[in-house]
Amino acid sequence: MVSGGMTCVKYLLFFFNLIFAISGIVFISVGAVILVAYKGYDNFVDSWFFAAPVLMIVVGVIVLLVSFFGCCGAIKENHCMLITFSVFLLIIFALELGAGISGYMMRSEVNSMLQNRLNQTFYQYSTDESIRRSWDIMQYDLHCCGINSPADWSNLDYTDNIVPDSCCTEIPAGEKCDSNSIYISADSCMSKLQSTIEDNALTLASVGVGIALTQLIGVIFACCLARSIRREYETVETTAH
Repeated sequence: MVSGGMTCVKYLLFFFNLIFAISGIVFISVGAVILVAYKGYDNFVDSWFFAAPVLMIVVGVIVLLVSFFGCCGAIKENHCMLITFSVFLLIIFALELGAGISGYMMRSEVNSMLQNRLNQTFYQYSTDESIRRSWDIMQYDLHCCGINSPADWSNLDYTDNIVPDSCCTEIPAGEKCDSNSIYISADSCMSKLQSTIEDNALTLASVGVGIALTQLIGVIFACCLARSIRREYETVETTAH
């Protein structure tokens, strides 16, 4: 049985493990939300952009499992479980840091990637059902129209100021979406999508790095408690002999 200051460390470690469990849920939630947000735009982003939110979900699940070791180790004062917890926590720290850094690095690649993908898919709007659906989802959800403006659609045989219906927030009965309509979404899809992805990447980076640094405190507590427990056992064994 640990005593004195280590008793305080024991309960602090238990408290931190509850926080870790909550952080695991946060990781899973943030990763899932961003993954769902990207899913509708899979024709506009490279496949490796899905790696960071998937990694975050995986790490969240691992955090929930590892926090169980920490709680049991702290309450039962089990040296082996605490050491196992510390090692796993360091691995998780590296994964979370990786997710955070990759989320930040994604921001620098967004502009060039979107320039290529939007220009490529724009001219396939009329021939590819999947791409047409992605463009319609993007224009409707982000309230934007065209790569840079509604005028872009004149390059795809859209005449008399007519643009895809997804460019308008509302269309009067029997009419088409008109670039001069008061309901037209005149903003650039390039800038809107770039801003959305950069914001998501910053969220990934902030959550990943922030929680990772907080968990270092848990590692320190676990190591202190494990050392104290081992010292207690050694004292007991020496006394017994």
